[in-house]
Amino acid sequence: MAAKEADPAGAETAAGGKGKGKRKLLLIALPVVLLGAGAGVWFSGILGGGGDAHAEASAHGGETGGQGAGPKAPVFVDLPEIVANLNAPGRRSSYIRLRSKLEVARAADVATVEGAMPRLLDLYTTYLREMRPEELRGSSGTQRLREELIARANLVLAPARVNDILFTELLVQ
Repeated sequence: MAAKEADPAGAETAAGGKGKGKRKLLLIALPVVLLGAGAGVWFSGILGGGGDAHAEASAHGGETGGQGAGPKAPVFVDLPEIVANLNAPGRRSSYIRLRSKLEVARAADVATVEGAMPRLLDLYTTYLREMRPEELRGSSGTQRLREELIARANLVLAPARVNDILFTELLVQ
């Protein structure tokens, strides 16, 4: 009989142990989940946090001394037309004619771009002469060309920054 009485007591302590384990897990997991959800809400910008808060504050004149200029308009610099022969195999020559505009980060960078224009055109022409016509086919070829030209411009114009290059004319013959 004593053995029968010991089993129910042992069952109760075992059940109590499981309850305590679940309770501990709940006490640990609940704050972690709440912190994760709070961080997600904060970085999404719903509570005014995250990376966009600074941009919103400056757009509304919060940190700019009340200027309230709104979002900055992009600044574009026209590049002269570039005509270069491509690295085409065989007897037939292929040419590229490129007209483009550089989008710079600040209006103060326009003077830097204009001052470095000969070096920039030299880099662009040299790069274009090494390209094959096949590399320029399709939208993926145009996107690769865009990325390479932006990277080269940022090397030449540092500390000025080029955000994008816009092709106004891209002709491959």
